[in-house]
Amino acid sequence: MSESQRIRFVVAYEGGGYAGWQRQSNALTVQEVIEQAFAEMTGHEARLMGAGRTDAGVHGMAQVFSIDNPSRHGPEALMRGMNAILPNDVVLREAVLTAPDFDPRREAQGKHYRYTIHSGEVAPLFHRRLRWHLRMPLDLKLMETEAQVLVGEHDFSAFRGADCGAKSPVRRIDLLRIQAQGACFHVHVLGQSFLKHMVRNIVGSLVEVGRGFQQAGWLAEVLASRDRNQAGPTAPAKGLCLMRVFYDEAAYALACAQSEQVGNEVFIEI
Repeated sequence: MSESQRIRFVVAYEGGGYAGWQRQSNALTVQEVIEQAFAEMTGHEARLMGAGRTDAGVHGMAQVFSIDNPSRHGPEALMRGMNAILPNDVVLREAVLTAPDFDPRREAQGKHYRYTIHSGEVAPLFHRRLRWHLRMPLDLKLMETEAQVLVGEHDFSAFRGADCGAKSPVRRIDLLRIQAQGACFHVHVLGQSFLKHMVRNIVGSLVEVGRGFQQAGWLAEVLASRDRNQAGPTAPAKGLCLMRVFYDEAAYALACAQSEQVGNEVFIEI
């Protein structure tokens, strides 16, 4: 390759061993190990651009990022070579040439996060790093009803992390649905952008309702209060996964409209 070309990657990672997505000076992150793999394979230093951050311990099924590639390696060769170098909890799933000005964060039309809860006496041994295990039963119907008050554009200060650096607490949730699958509850949240810890704080509050610790109507009061102290605890990071980043407006609108099919292929495939 004679000149730098921008490549769009899709990556999956188990986030338990990382201090989040974005590079930090004092802790290992997913971005850092990818950049290291690129440098080792190509001999070129590069700083990738991601579609957004995920917190320490949060997973990614289909995070999107781009790298400007000045090397002779094409997208497929880069993906194969970097996968051979990357640790086994980070896997590149797709690599394609993209427009020189492609911005994975600014061009994203929406994101799909899924939080997984395992409800039952017996802990999920082989999935314990990916699920929040709760021994108490949960009232799915009440949780689903309460969740709908959060759909739409609101001031989400009550569900905002204390150290969130966002300029505005206003965000829009386009879909919030809870899906039962065996012993698991999947909380699906679709929106364009999210505050720090927002999804985990919402899940922690929904669990308070599901356990019977709070009554119907409580979540609306919490939202209106704009006070983080009024909401439930922050759910553990290990249950949260970034499932998909949408770049096609029509595809995102279709996903939001098909609420009864949440969890099906339209949501989880690239």
